[in-house]
Amino acid sequence: MSETPDPEVIELASKVFELARTGDAEALAAYVDAGVPANLTNDRGDSLVMLAAYHGHADAVAALLARGADADRANDRGQTPLAGAVFKGEDAVVRALLAGGANPEAGTPSAVDTARMFGKAEILELFGTR
Repeated sequence: MSETPDPEVIELASKVFELARTGDAEALAAYVDAGVPANLTNDRGDSLVMLAAYHGHADAVAALLARGADADRANDRGQTPLAGAVFKGEDAVVRALLAGGANPEAGTPSAVDTARMFGKAEILELFGTR
């Protein structure tokens, strides 16, 4: 097995990561349906869900979760998509992640910790905590 990554695979992965960043839910769904792993991660451990969540794309998050993506998959820094969405103030993404089974206590800092840190009482209520 070659240790040099196939340039075509790298190009495809880059394209799919960009679709997550820009929130193209339809194209992301099509790629995952065609065989791209729903839990694909980049060199920092950021999953497609993480990128879509961080950039505020609730529809893309929902499409990925519906195709088996892990709502709680942390990146290499221990951050989860839900904590990122709380940090960015992306309420629609928070709701999509919760609907997809995200755990507000997962990650470091957790989404609960992040909401407390930034005084987001309404998000804490959504999580059922204070």
